[in-house]
Amino acid sequence: MGSFSIWHWIIVLLIVLLLFGAGKLPKVMGDLAKGVKSFKAGLQDDSDDAASGANAPGANAKTIPNQPANTADTAAKKDEAVRN
Repeated sequence: MGSFSIWHWIIVLLIVLLLFGAGKLPKVMGDLAKGVKSFKAGLQDDSDDAASGANAPGANAKTIPNQPANTADTAAKKDEAVRN
């Protein structure tokens, strides 16, 4: 009772054919295959990047220009400017 028989699969196939039509089914399957291929290519690119060290910590860190590196230094400079 828990597994599908051949009749279950035939009924599912007929319902899919009724929903999409025989003409659209190859296009839908082709689009699905392209999606799977691009997904696999993306996974391959990610693994290549990880192997080359591009995903190392700090590799993609962006610096903000004109921002002080240490807030304690800026607080001291502001205090000096207020005193003067």
